[in-house]
Amino acid sequence: MAELQDTLEIRAVGYDHPDAVAMVAAVQQVYTERYGGGDSSPVAVADFTPPEGLFLIGYVDGVAAVCGGWRFRRAEQDPDVLRDGDVELKRMYVIDAMRGRGLARRMLAELEDRAAAAGSPRMVLETGVRQPEAIELYRSAGYSVLPKFGYYRDFPTSRCFSKPLI
Repeated sequence: MAELQDTLEIRAVGYDHPDAVAMVAAVQQVYTERYGGGDSSPVAVADFTPPEGLFLIGYVDGVAAVCGGWRFRRAEQDPDVLRDGDVELKRMYVIDAMRGRGLARRMLAELEDRAAAAGSPRMVLETGVRQPEAIELYRSAGYSVLPKFGYYRDFPTSRCFSKPLI
């Protein structure tokens, strides 16, 4: 599908910003439809508050269309997989009406750029087998398979990936 060149205005917002809350609720609904329940991994507003993390929303014509965030991780949180300075990608989502326009790819690139600027050498993420579009996005953006980590490390539907940033 050809990507359209929508004007995308990306803003850093708090994880508790009303648009962020609405977008996270929408992605949780997708998880419920695909997996039978929302993402249960622990997440706090402070995780996405600089300098510990970042949450971005992309607006097209004033409408919140795409979101994503990252939070710093420490090796001690999962020493077999994580390294100090890693950032974990969370809550990537594009609203249905805006899919197929390349917005997720543009948001991912922005998140990677800002994580690298914050000093992170690597982005890590967890997704699931029932999100093939996400897996394809990450693979096509240069992510490699990573051993499972975090809350879903023992779930058979979980898949983890990483990408060097600097």
